[in-house]
Amino acid sequence: MFQNPQFQEMDELSERKEPFFFLINFLMDEVRIFTKNEIENKAFLIDFPNITNVNYQHATIPNFEWNSFPETLEDYKKGFEIVQENLRKGNSYLTNYTIKTEIETNLSLEDIFQFSKAKYKVLFPDDFVFFSPETFVEIVDNKIFTHPMKGTIDAEIENAENILKNDPKEKAEHYTVVDLLRNDLSMVADNVQVKEFQRIDYIKTKQKNLLAMSSEIEGEIKPEFENKIGTILQKLLPAGSILGAPKPKTLEIILKAEQYERGFYTGIAGYFDGQNLDSCVMIRFIEKEKEKLFFKSGGGITHQSDLVSEYEEMKNKIYVPIY
Repeated sequence: MFQNPQFQEMDELSERKEPFFFLINFLMDEVRIFTKNEIENKAFLIDFPNITNVNYQHATIPNFEWNSFPETLEDYKKGFEIVQENLRKGNSYLTNYTIKTEIETNLSLEDIFQFSKAKYKVLFPDDFVFFSPETFVEIVDNKIFTHPMKGTIDAEIENAENILKNDPKEKAEHYTVVDLLRNDLSMVADNVQVKEFQRIDYIKTKQKNLLAMSSEIEGEIKPEFENKIGTILQKLLPAGSILGAPKPKTLEIILKAEQYERGFYTGIAGYFDGQNLDSCVMIRFIEKEKEKLFFKSGGGITHQSDLVSEYEEMKNKIYVPIY
């Protein structure tokens, strides 16, 4: 699973300081690499903080319909209970459980790409679109940063920020992911430390406004990993925030509990500009299958998780940030 030669190609490109864009799927067995020319030729559309190949004028946001058809609580419960049983046995202490939900909308994938407001957006026409708020890792001047995002709440709930920061389940989940990512970064970096803890971000959507909790961890890349983007990512993936801990056993649990293939959902997309790297986790993800659209979403499950609350959180994440 981890012997993909394209990771070596990424090392070679970064050692030559050649810019490239990449996608890595959840299981790390499909890696796509695109040169700057391919980005400029618009085989796909990208809108990242440091690279874009679109120049949309300020078009009027269309009135749009948005309907989702989540699986029933009973169906959700089947996978949830597989996860909970493994948590009780101590096989995992955090498992990210996700499902796919059919949606119906009069928006095209390109509309969703154009009008969504998100830090990271990518469209592969007739295939998938994502609009992610979550940074995976950044590398700037041989420093590496990661920003795990764990914990969301309806922003309209009274005192929502304090509730989110102090909810025992959300707090435990966030601590676990921060600890996991700190350990992950320590494989490729020295002097790893948490710089910002439990930051709260406001995410505005037409359906429901959310608060999301994230932290920032940073370190200095070890000399043997300098200019080796592929090797670094191979060490760090899959991303802890969308997998859980410990990683190998939790991956087994996910593959047993989830009744579909994630594909590129919860994988990584990133751009290396010849000097620095910016990458994101491919969440908030809509895929086209046989003329139908499916939205993939989920959340972290711990032994403290409540079935109905997790089911509602999964449904809350089926939104587009168009407003």
